[in-house]
Amino acid sequence: MAVLEIREMGDPVLRERAREVSAEELAGSEVQRLIDDMIETKRAANGAGLAAPQVGVPLRIAVIEVTAGNPRYPYKPPIPLTVIVNPELTPLDEVTFATNEGCLSMPNVRGDLERFENVGVRHLDRQGEVQESTRRGLTAGTFQHEVDHLDGVLFVDRMADMRSLSTWEEFERHRKDDFVARIEGLVRRVGS
Repeated sequence: MAVLEIREMGDPVLRERAREVSAEELAGSEVQRLIDDMIETKRAANGAGLAAPQVGVPLRIAVIEVTAGNPRYPYKPPIPLTVIVNPELTPLDEVTFATNEGCLSMPNVRGDLERFENVGVRHLDRQGEVQESTRRGLTAGTFQHEVDHLDGVLFVDRMADMRSLSTWEEFERHRKDDFVARIEGLVRRVGS
């Protein structure tokens, strides 16, 4: 496995809609190696997720995982390693929540936006098996963030008010405590 270069805002690959992965491609050693490298890269960067376009590959693949003690996201509930291929997301209702997100492709930047609180997720796993699940709260937000990457969308595109855009340090200094208190309430209410 290898740690890959993470593409940053301004790289055109981050603004393209990634293409579907065929069953043959998914079964092949090249895509399987890409998935392993994406997992290694996400873990090395302490990310919650990583989409293939973020490593310069315009395929509809993302890896998501949050472990206890993640220094970037200590407030996020754990998510076991999940590989999503050709995902489809469906909001289950109109309920949204206010969150504050960062992105490995936008280092040291965070901002406020709304995400759907409850989403249905349908995707292939790395073995090509269809998986369906319901994701709630912050976990739903993480899945939406990664699927956005596959559509060429960055979190800043979803921000209604750019005044909340800040560096990571300034977020921690001025806004983190209020945000974490609010998000802990969401986690208690919806469970993730």
